[in-house]
Amino acid sequence: MNSKSIENSIVRDMKLAPEGHLKIDWVEAHMPVLNRIRAQFEAEQPFKGLKVAISLHLEAKTAYLAKVVKAGGAEVTIAGSNPLSTQDDVCAALVEDGVTVLAKHNPEPEEYKEMLIRLLETKPDLIIDDGGDLVTILHTERPDLLVNIRGGAEETTTGIIRLKAMEKDQMLKLPMVAVNDAYCKHLFDNRYGTGQSVFDAINRTTNLVVAGKNVVVVGYGWCGKGVAMRAKGLGANVIVTEVNPIRAVEAHMDGFQVMPMVEAAKLGDFFITVTGNKSVITGEHYDVMKDGAILSNAGHFDVEVNKPELLIRSSSVRTVRKNIEEYQFKDGRKMYLIAEGRLVNLGAGDGHPAEIMDMTFALQAMSLKYVNDNYEKLGKQVLNVPYEIDEQVARFKLESLGIDLDSLSAEQVAYLDSWNVH
Repeated sequence: MNSKSIENSIVRDMKLAPEGHLKIDWVEAHMPVLNRIRAQFEAEQPFKGLKVAISLHLEAKTAYLAKVVKAGGAEVTIAGSNPLSTQDDVCAALVEDGVTVLAKHNPEPEEYKEMLIRLLETKPDLIIDDGGDLVTILHTERPDLLVNIRGGAEETTTGIIRLKAMEKDQMLKLPMVAVNDAYCKHLFDNRYGTGQSVFDAINRTTNLVVAGKNVVVVGYGWCGKGVAMRAKGLGANVIVTEVNPIRAVEAHMDGFQVMPMVEAAKLGDFFITVTGNKSVITGEHYDVMKDGAILSNAGHFDVEVNKPELLIRSSSVRTVRKNIEEYQFKDGRKMYLIAEGRLVNLGAGDGHPAEIMDMTFALQAMSLKYVNDNYEKLGKQVLNVPYEIDEQVARFKLESLGIDLDSLSAEQVAYLDSWNVH
């Protein structure tokens, strides 16, 4: 047990550590790609003598990423990136494993922000962010700490949108790798991870059948594609709403109904938002929804389902099951909101499957090493994950599955590299 990590940590209850260790051990056994990178890091010590600050959804898979980075020689401090997704038993276990933890499940908003500030005050050399809160605080409230930071990596679509806006306004003061845009992130994590984990959470929380119901998927990006695919697999009638005409055509050709939100609102039994934008379900939609409609969000922030307009139509609000709030409308209808409109798969579940996050967190670990190896020449910008890292993660994954690939012959390589051939 590390006395320094215990002394500097803020956690709910250290007595919860045994259960947290079991969770971390379980995911470690199902994350072969990250295990391989851990062995490499232990041998090479790429972060020796450096401090790394991590702000991610603090559950078992994230805890194991923190341990892998620590195995590379770093002094690691971690905080949550969402108040409801932090698991107190995992936090306690991670402290016992020598990682400083600044996180509790469902803290007050001021306490949540204070822990992010304390995370930055450790003066990290490298950071990992999820959603952009850490980078935003760093640039707006604690720019004095920028001088220490070589760069970092961002996990999510939402965070990358914020980073690119900062870059456009020439406000970004460090290199940040857009991990979400890597093939091995959005093709698998966003699609298969979100698709499965959203319904893991909805099913365990509501204990209601999906088959035969109308499921409205708001947004048809990679996350929306995954949610729609899993809803269809569970027997739902899937309706997609979109603002992008190309994605709308894709949803149509994938076999889903496509219509404006105000029309879909009249039909939906379950609503799942996955847009990264705000107020995609609002008062005009609540006004035409069925009695008993179930609302949920799988985007990063709790702004996609407009809660103030939900509240203003209600005569009372009560918790009817764990993670389900019932809004009793003044006209007699009831609406149900899961996990306070926060990320449903983490607020009411355990997040993506371990095998999926194995690839995503492998990208994080290798991208962090890439930033550290090259920070002096990367510039203050948003960077793509180098294709070599993306491809290596995929190869490690295939090897763990016992799957072999074909390879091009010298003649085939020459053919592809030539223009005057037949």
